[in-house]
Amino acid sequence: MTGKKGSVKSALVTGGSAGIGKAIAMALAGEGYAVIVSGRRPEEEVAGLLSSLNEASGRDDARYVRGDLADEATRNEIVRLVGEEYGRLSVLVNNAGVTTRGRKDMLELTEDDMLWLLKINLIAPFLLSTALAPMLGEGGEPGYIVNISSISAYTASVNRADYCISKAGLSMMTLLFADRLAADNVRVFEVRPGIIKTDMTEAVTEKYDRLIEEGLLPIERWGEPEDVAKAVLGIVLGYHPYNTGSVIDVDGGFHIRRL
Repeated sequence: MTGKKGSVKSALVTGGSAGIGKAIAMALAGEGYAVIVSGRRPEEEVAGLLSSLNEASGRDDARYVRGDLADEATRNEIVRLVGEEYGRLSVLVNNAGVTTRGRKDMLELTEDDMLWLLKINLIAPFLLSTALAPMLGEGGEPGYIVNISSISAYTASVNRADYCISKAGLSMMTLLFADRLAADNVRVFEVRPGIIKTDMTEAVTEKYDRLIEEGLLPIERWGEPEDVAKAVLGIVLGYHPYNTGSVIDVDGGFHIRRL
């Protein structure tokens, strides 16, 4: 890929300052990618991460964009930075997301609750993907969009209805972009994590410890952020050359229907 800094493999990971996003960013840096991460943490809290990304990549150009992806200004700043730093983009990982405020019963969700979550989890990645699509792929090398979804895309949780809807929408978004961008040499994938140890799942640790012990998963353990990162690497390193619009489950076998 020829960008403004010469031959540069570049990647953007939204929500990349912690959890799954951080693991993905570190894995990409380990493969030599120049990585931009976005998040809502103050800059001083991610200084260590940027140093780690630079050390892993052997580069000095890891970047951080602070802001809420639901805000157009934040998305515009990301697009500006990609354009000015590299001119092109190898990989876009739409990872940023939030869960239901207060894990409310679905009958208690308000319009404000729904709009707040959908703007971050679904509308923002859609609009960011449309803005960055023209920068993806160059010189015969494919570009990649990887949408980090969830088993909640097909698993009903009545106390997280807005979250489930957003992830189901992300699944369709994957198919739409895969179809639209195939002729432009951009491949689009959905990675569906299951029960992964992150800040988001910390509040329900006891619940899932019990369910896993009772046999919820064929692979009887929690998933780790690094499990998801390895799935993303398998995509962007070209190990699925004849795929687009595909789903990769990273869930310990949760998706298997068992009797």
